[in-house]
Amino acid sequence: MGREDMRPLGHTPIIGTRKRIYWELISFLYNLDISTSRFIHKVNIMKMPRTIKRYCPYCKTHTTQEVERVKKKKASELKWGQRRFRKVTAGYGGFPRPKPEGREKPTKRINLRYRCTQCKKANLAPCIRAKKFELTE
Repeated sequence: MGREDMRPLGHTPIIGTRKRIYWELISFLYNLDISTSRFIHKVNIMKMPRTIKRYCPYCKTHTTQEVERVKKKKASELKWGQRRFRKVTAGYGGFPRPKPEGREKPTKRINLRYRCTQCKKANLAPCIRAKKFELTE
């Protein structure tokens, strides 16, 4: 296995001693900065523009649409599940169900609402998952 096999695709050839080649390969794999020998903390942020051109099902054509994040609304106290929960937790009893064990998921679901600039109607797309999400200009 020569140096050509170890070289990542699309990169310039690595030239130097074996130790230098080893450290460049390690830094490539582990995002290690060679000059300071410290790990670079990378957070993957999904960026999306605030206006996007996509299909509007109401206009039946492609239009520019404004993107906005859907915020979770406050749960209604009159729903049957919430009434049952209040009934079970009332009084001297303990919590009706065990707390979920384990860690939380590494990615969260993101709901996006697309509002057409021509007909002003909004439609929702299926959820996407991302660690961090940001709307850019």
